[in-house]
Amino acid sequence: MTDPTPSGPDELTFPRLSARSQRFRLGAPRTVTVSPDGERVVFVRSGGPFDRVGRLLVLDVRSGQERVVVDPHTLLSAGEEDLPPQERARRERLREGAGGVTAYAVDRDCRVAALALGGRVVVADLVAGTARLLGTATPAVDPRPSPTGGHVAYVAGGALRAVSLDAGDDRPLAEPDGPDVTWGLADFVAAEEMHRYRGFWWSPDGERLLAARVDESPVQRWHIADPAHPERPATELAYPAAGTANADVRLACLGLDGSQVPVQWDASQFPYLASVSWASGFDPLLHVQARDQRSARALAVDAASGATRVVHEQSDEHWLELVPGAPAWLPDGRLLTTLDDGDTRRLAVDGAAVTPPGLQVEAVTAVDSDGVVFSGTSDGYSAGPWLWRADGTLERLAPAEGVFSLQRGGGTVVLTGSTPTTQAATRVCRPDRPEQVLRSDAARFPFPAAPDSIFAAGPRGVRTAVVLPRAQAEGPLPVLLDPYGGPGHREVVAAQGAWLEPQWLADQGFAVVVADGRGTPGRGPRWEREIAGGRWAQAVLEDQVDALRAAAERYPGRLDLSRVAIRGWSFGGYLAALAVLRRPDVFCAAIAGAPVTDWSLYDTHYTERYLGSPAEHPDRYAANSLLDDAPGLQRPLLLIHGLADDNVVAAHTLRLSTALLAAGRPHTVLPLSGVSHMTPQESVAENLLLLQVEFLRDALRRPAPPD
Repeated sequence: MTDPTPSGPDELTFPRLSARSQRFRLGAPRTVTVSPDGERVVFVRSGGPFDRVGRLLVLDVRSGQERVVVDPHTLLSAGEEDLPPQERARRERLREGAGGVTAYAVDRDCRVAALALGGRVVVADLVAGTARLLGTATPAVDPRPSPTGGHVAYVAGGALRAVSLDAGDDRPLAEPDGPDVTWGLADFVAAEEMHRYRGFWWSPDGERLLAARVDESPVQRWHIADPAHPERPATELAYPAAGTANADVRLACLGLDGSQVPVQWDASQFPYLASVSWASGFDPLLHVQARDQRSARALAVDAASGATRVVHEQSDEHWLELVPGAPAWLPDGRLLTTLDDGDTRRLAVDGAAVTPPGLQVEAVTAVDSDGVVFSGTSDGYSAGPWLWRADGTLERLAPAEGVFSLQRGGGTVVLTGSTPTTQAATRVCRPDRPEQVLRSDAARFPFPAAPDSIFAAGPRGVRTAVVLPRAQAEGPLPVLLDPYGGPGHREVVAAQGAWLEPQWLADQGFAVVVADGRGTPGRGPRWEREIAGGRWAQAVLEDQVDALRAAAERYPGRLDLSRVAIRGWSFGGYLAALAVLRRPDVFCAAIAGAPVTDWSLYDTHYTERYLGSPAEHPDRYAANSLLDDAPGLQRPLLLIHGLADDNVVAAHTLRLSTALLAAGRPHTVLPLSGVSHMTPQESVAENLLLLQVEFLRDALRRPAPPD
């Protein structure tokens, strides 16, 4: 197999380099926190481009010196990184493929950090630069210090526990009252679909906590086996598929003195607990959502009695998008929310929009005396932090082109991001100091990568990119569409790293077309809701076809529309299989990785948002399922699925394969033993890419390009 990436004795091919470096993320600074006084920057970084073990580091802003505070190699014995099931599940929901330190939590002054290593609680003194293991219950999950730094709360054995850092007394604050009950953890759909990955929240004074009680007894049980290891028992999974029961999620206020006060709200009408926050000087704030996701409430909690009062209500005829960080209290007591106003998702204060039309609010990242920092985009291509101040002024905090995030404190600003022509970097800025760049040990990009053009395609202006081979190719090029194409993620972004794999695929002799169609984020509520009413499959497929035709018109004679393939993973896998099944006149081959083939098998919160209840709208589920399309397969189709996938379970691929076999339609299935929805295993990630290219060349009869 030919690979145009240089491959001398000390160099790796692109597929291997990308796999070993986890797509160039290993060794880069991540998970940044700035202390309120601006003196310390806390972050995680592994030891090199192929090192998966994260370490916790602190940068002294004034001296410019950094030091390792938590090194798993020195704290744990060999083989101790044996993660408990709850931690493995948390990392799967976060798509976390690294090990060692992957997450941590700090106190209010950013002087104490807590984290879990191998199921044990680690506490670090971020000022002194020391760390120690606590003698707590194991296996421990999600330890978090109190705001005052005197205690650490964590989950073990389904109980929420707290340990005093001075006295060392470790005790349960709430224990499960049934085999399917846990305290202090996020339920499946909250972590997978609502951006809520935690299940307890400290009070500002460090004396109490709000904790989620999750009862999974109503949820149906599925069983995921590993056929490659028949000696191992199947894993039991509580999976709330569309139309079935969710976990019962309640909340209680737990005191360090042993008190428990249940929080009361109409959980029958608003069963989804989307977010919880507890700001200093204010009542705790809950965001709860109805099962059909057409209505939601912000509730203020009386921590003493558990009573709640409604402080804001929203509704929408289709669904309400959950925006991370909202709702929240402003320092002056007003309520910050978001408001869907025509084509724009805007910040709102006490119900009135305060950001301009055209600037899409994607997440609120900080609320303090300076104002509100939020991530926003005006074109869906670039995205970065903005600051809205209480006097109504608005300021962009990053370059206009690129994808950036920001953390700040005490005059220190840390800006992390990439532009279309640069690899990601993390810059530390302070008015009285020269700018510093946090050292990155990530692998350098092996070649420049960028779309040849980005344009609006078709009558709906679908944002489309075309990536061409770097080397001149003779004759019209076969075309590969490489979309995600669905809600929650966009591919056409202003970050060079996003284009490495498409560029490498193009260098194999393809014109690669990437398009963000209706339903993808970044273009506002109206664009997202274009897939409402059960028009999901029709809309997303139409937009890919429009993008393809527009690309061919833009490059006359360069794209061979008689040889068009499509590949994708997850929703992109669904879209790829959909394309080859329903539009064989356009698509000659498809690679569908971890595809949803029957939406009645996918989770409640995501699926019901777009298709409604399967009992009320069976026609929508039938119209968007792929199983009835199986007899119509006329083109090569490669189905790839991890057998350990607990998000899109392997039953999706197996049921489609069964339907294809029953109809006598040839196809190929590649099962991945021990692989979940993500593919962090080096050999799997590398060879999957190579095998896909071989499949495409064979299906499109495309020879390998010369060295």
